[in-house]
Amino acid sequence: MANATLASMFWHRVERDGERPAQQSKEEGVWRTHSWRQVGEVVRELATGLLALGRKKDEAVGILSASRAEWVQADFASFSAGCRTIPIYPTYPPDLIQYIVKDAGVKTLFVEDPGQLAKVLEVQAKMDGLEQIVVIRGYQGEPSSRILTWDGLRRLGRDNRERLKRDLAGRVAEIRPDDIATIVYTSGTTGPPKGVVQTHGNHLATLESASKMSGIMEGDTHLLFLPLAHSFARLESFIGVHRGLTTAFAENIDKLRDNLPEVKPHFICSVPRVFEKVYAGVIAKAEAGSPLKKKIFHWAVGVGREVSRLQQARKPVPGGLAFKHRVAHKLVFAKLHEALGGRLRFAVSGGAPLSKEIAEFFHAAGILILEGYGLTETCPSLTFNRLEHFKFGSVGQAQPGIEIKIAPDGEILGRGPNIAKGYFKKPEATAEVFLADGWFATGDIGRLDEDGFLFITDRKKDLIVTAGGMNIAPQNVENLLKGDPFISQAMVYGDRRPYPVALLTLNPDELAKFARGEGILDTDPASLVKHPKVVERVSRIVEARNGELQSYAKVKKFMILPGDFTVENGLLTPTLKVKRRIITDKHRELLDSLYR
Repeated sequence: MANATLASMFWHRVERDGERPAQQSKEEGVWRTHSWRQVGEVVRELATGLLALGRKKDEAVGILSASRAEWVQADFASFSAGCRTIPIYPTYPPDLIQYIVKDAGVKTLFVEDPGQLAKVLEVQAKMDGLEQIVVIRGYQGEPSSRILTWDGLRRLGRDNRERLKRDLAGRVAEIRPDDIATIVYTSGTTGPPKGVVQTHGNHLATLESASKMSGIMEGDTHLLFLPLAHSFARLESFIGVHRGLTTAFAENIDKLRDNLPEVKPHFICSVPRVFEKVYAGVIAKAEAGSPLKKKIFHWAVGVGREVSRLQQARKPVPGGLAFKHRVAHKLVFAKLHEALGGRLRFAVSGGAPLSKEIAEFFHAAGILILEGYGLTETCPSLTFNRLEHFKFGSVGQAQPGIEIKIAPDGEILGRGPNIAKGYFKKPEATAEVFLADGWFATGDIGRLDEDGFLFITDRKKDLIVTAGGMNIAPQNVENLLKGDPFISQAMVYGDRRPYPVALLTLNPDELAKFARGEGILDTDPASLVKHPKVVERVSRIVEARNGELQSYAKVKKFMILPGDFTVENGLLTPTLKVKRRIITDKHRELLDSLYR
């Protein structure tokens, strides 16, 4: 279709696949399957309801919810009404919700439950443009013109179906590839989050590119458990529609262990943190076994690694080794496969770098994890490893239709129809990274090998991406910590790690005053910062500051250093910014100890 959009893609799938399974959710302890026709009916009612509420083309509709089937239904209802979807993380505090709603001009906001509703109502006086809130589940109050229930909006759509049937069809037909589909807010290194403007055409380009290289087959089932406010999970949901898959929605991340064998997915998309937890669990269980079981485990892993090396080199596996690998699978690896559902063909890792060691272990066990790379600004992918050609430690080759090059300073640049249009209402920030010749400057440093595989070696910008794929602007957290006069300097660390930690220095005057007040006689800085009363005082500060942060940005552990960061000792720049790499290198062992 010349004017293919996310809305027309969805309705084409509904018309084509009617009674085939589209979504699965666990309802009252039982997995229920809903067909494309049934999902289409819900989306039609919601979209018609949005029109009845007065939503005009290009107005903004927000979604504040954890991942669930209704999230995707609301997303495609928004597209069908010609509106822009604004995803909002359910972990965001009220002030950040208020900022996004106001900045994007959200008119109608879907919220998951009364808990999310309470956060919105707390700041509703500052969101005068917000006209309606739709509560997906659990609302016990009296519905009004301002607060509706999910069923209430669907009922409004049914009541107005005949009156607005042509209007809805007209909206879907009117949307063009260059129209804004969604504005996704992503953390910046300083200041409030920036809204990345993504068009329908951007996403269709990514979907077409992905379809030319992945091993996904029509009718496959996948288990979606990442947050849909994150671009990676959003792409996964779009692929479900584009390729005609059954999208099963995990109950939550904590129920993943139960949901995987129940759903039996053909593939999963995940961030490294999930693979890290599975890996740690397997290793811990093996080490806790008897000497014989440990010996068998290590033998099996050794056999698997031999097979893996041959497969990576695209060489045949000799018959004898293939037999040993089958034995290794039966004795050791079969349980891991069963825990992941039993029919997993491959897994996709994104959002943060995956450890080469973990990728190699899973492949030795017969599970291929394909790593890719991209950003919200690239909607959201640039490179990907292929089933038939992959290199662990790399993030793959450029996707079809996308160009990758390395700038003279080592920065990775990408260009293609998937590149977003810029930052919403921020022309200066847009001009910094969306370059005039169509290239996007990623802020990451990398290299391309002789086969075109991209290896990321560093981050040009300070933004931290945790092992869970969450973006954290360290300066924001550091400034929060330094807001207490007891703290002199802070450096937050956690890139590619499961959670952020901090190195802290203390204000010498405040420390001396505190020591006197507590009757602490030791004045040696090295021992004073380790005194239990000092550590407890700092713990209270960190705990209080954590209360102002999203869950993934909270500082889980810290270490107090005896000396301050200064320009003189080379740990601060002349403009008093922390020299992260130098501090990290100097205290590498200390930082590593915080993750043991």
